[in-house]
Parts: sequence; structure tokens; C-alpha cells
Amino acid sequence: MTDTYLNLVNSGVTKKLAKQLGLPQPAPLRRHQPGQPLLDGPALVLGSGADADTLAALLAGGPGLGWDLDVHRHAVPDTRYAAVVLVLTEVVHPTELSAPVLAAAGVLKGLARGGRVVTVSREAVADDAPAVAAARQGVDGLLRSLAKELRGGATGNGVVLHAGVPVDAPSSVGALRFFLSRRSAFVDGQLLVVDSSAGTLPDDWDRPLAGRVAVVTGAARGIGASIADTLARDGATVVAVDVPAAGEQLATVANRVRGTALQLDVTADDAGARILEHALQRHGRLDIVVHNAGITRDKLLANMTPDKWDSVLAVNIASQLRINEALLTSGDFTDAPRIVSLASTSGIAGNRGQTNYAASKGGVIGMVRATAPLLTAFGGTANAVAPGFIETDMTARIPALTRQVARRLNSLQQGGLPVDVAETVAFLASPAAGGVVGRVLRVCGQNMVGQ
Repeated sequence: MTDTYLNLVNSGVTKKLAKQLGLPQPAPLRRHQPGQPLLDGPALVLGSGADADTLAALLAGGPGLGWDLDVHRHAVPDTRYAAVVLVLTEVVHPTELSAPVLAAAGVLKGLARGGRVVTVSREAVADDAPAVAAARQGVDGLLRSLAKELRGGATGNGVVLHAGVPVDAPSSVGALRFFLSRRSAFVDGQLLVVDSSAGTLPDDWDRPLAGRVAVVTGAARGIGASIADTLARDGATVVAVDVPAAGEQLATVANRVRGTALQLDVTADDAGARILEHALQRHGRLDIVVHNAGITRDKLLANMTPDKWDSVLAVNIASQLRINEALLTSGDFTDAPRIVSLASTSGIAGNRGQTNYAASKGGVIGMVRATAPLLTAFGGTANAVAPGFIETDMTARIPALTRQVARRLNSLQQGGLPVDVAETVAFLASPAAGGVVGRVLRVCGQNMVGQ
């Protein structure tokens, strides 16, 4: 769906008028296209110590990466940076944040449109000394606040390393690249924890899923169709799944991505077995399952009926639990498998009139957290993506004024697109995210107060 307001305030006389009136002026986001460079300008890596040196060397063209970025270790006057990477892993007291953070402050006004600010830090844990924990947790507040200050389509995100995970671990590097890239255009104000050194970096960053077979439920339209397109673009063979009533649209998607279609109600008792049987018979394996199928039946809880409550829980969470159980007990889902489930910001912050939907999406978050340890023995992961306001047929039915308000409530002052969710799913499904375990990554333009 087109955001007419965004187009108006970025062109011609209406752009000038909006500026004079002090109206929000969201910048069009720059999204990923295969073959484009990672950054359209130099990157500034700030921070002292071995970790900062290691990341600077990697970005400048480390072995096997081939990024070949123009990397500066100190700010050069009048330089328009495409990215600023703040390496804060060796900070052990809040006062040590001052030098690197204020050095970054000096270049923010000249940050390129669509620029990136990424912090790399350590996770604060209960065993830390008080000063260490204060410094590490301080990065969280710093990054989230900074992301709210950026303009021109720029974003701020953070890679948070669990104890013992080196800065050059595959998933550390993979997460950093994702946040630097245009794939993360609508991911803002997020801190992603890298839990382990697991994972592998792809030989081809444009086709990181080559040779993998992926199932996408709810694939006939909207976000599901975009996920199928994106996984196929990244090299995966896709099995597109949706209900029989959507058969024609499902076939169109499957043909477009050169995959196969499976007409199936995910709430069926044998849904997991049928998905696995189809993937093995048609493609010889199953590596990735994306639980995207979902419905809404919104009502205030005082007006909620059993059919509206039960149907949402059945599709949005009970079906995923049943399918996962079938996969995990099959013995055929063991080659570094990936489960990526669609949660929602409603499942984190709640939303009026969505108690059933929020319960189901909160359930998804709990499910991936508990499922992830069951997959680590096979080099697998389970994670969730939580979209905010995304421009879909569903949000197009929201009353016009409410829709406009919803679009402007995030730091990027616009709705996301289905491809923004798809890019994040593709990252979590990739080998480079093998060390991200049981986490939730929001795709919302930073749309909740305090997060």
C-alpha cells in the first residue's frame, strides 16, 4: 500500500511546505538490492583495544569476507560517513563510554542519508562487578536513545555478545553485517544478543541459503509471499504452504519462486507430518521452517467470544507447537535446522482489543525461547521476528486517520513493508545467525516507548 504522505513531503512544493509547518518528514528508506555494495561510503570504527582493531580489519577486507570497505579509525573532518561502528566490548566502567561516544557525536550531523550506527558490546549479567554491569547495561539505554535521534532514514542498532563470544565469531560478524546493510532498513533501536560462536559465514553473501530447503506457511499473500520471494532470492528452495481456499494465489507464489506448493490447513493434526513428507519427497530434505500463518479476530475482552479466542490461538501458536513437535521427533530435521516464527509487537507491549492475538504472539516468543535449546545439539536455532506496523492488506483496512497515526509513531515515521520482515527472517534463517538462539528481533522502526 502506498504511503501518499511520505511521497508528498519528499517532493516539490509540498516538501518545502511540510518543512515550514514543522510536519513530520519521514525519509524514503533505502532497501537491499542484490549486487549492491554493503555501504555507499566510508565506515568509522570507534573504540580502543583489540576488539575494535579486529573489527576494523574485518570490515576493511578480512580473509574470506571480501567486504573491502573504506574504514577509518579516527574521524576525518568533512567526511560523510555511511556507518559508525562503536566497539564497546572492553568498557568496564560507565565513565569509559565518554571518549568513543562523544567521538561518534562529532560525526552524526554529517551521517549519510540511510546511514547506520551500530554498537558492539557485551551482555550485562548478574555475575558482573557492579561497574561492569552498569557500563554494559548503559549501552542499551544509549543505543535506544540515539536511534530515536537519527534522521534521514538512518538507523541505530546493537550487537550484544554473550560471555566468551569473540567479536569475529560468525554470528557476531553476521549480525553486524545485517545491521550495516540495507536489509535492516526498518529495524531500528534493537539490540540482538549473539549467544554462542556457532554458525558459518557464507561464501556468497547474496545467496547465503543456497542448497537449503525452506517451508513458509501462510505464503499465498502479504508477508508470507514476500518471505518466500526473499528466501528464494537468497538461494533456498521454497515450499509454499497455505489453506486450500488460497490455492490459486499459492500456486502463483510457488511458480514465481520456482518452488512447490502445498495446500494445507496448519491446524490439522497431521500438518507437521505432511509438511515433512512433501519436503522430503519433492526436495530430499528440510532445513528451514518459517511459521508465518496467522489470523486476527479482534474484540475487547469484555466482548470476546469463544470462537474468536480459540481460532486465533489455534492458528497462531497451537499449530506451531504441533508442527515443531512433529519435526523435532522425526529424525529428519537435524542438519543445522532453523525455525523462525512470526511474533508481533502486540505480543510484547499489548494492544487494545487484541488480547487473543497478543496472547498467541506472546506465546510464540515463549515457544522459541524454550524450543531453541532442543535444536542446539544439531547446530540449529529457533528465533522470532516481531513486526510492528507493516503495510499489508490487513493494515489497509484500518481507518485512514488511525492508519496515518500508526505510521508516524515510530522513529522512522512510516510503516514498514513486507520485505522488511522477510529480510529479517532470511537473516535468522541463514548460517551466519547460527549463534543467535531463542531471541526476538523486532521489525518496527522502533515504535514502542522505551524500546
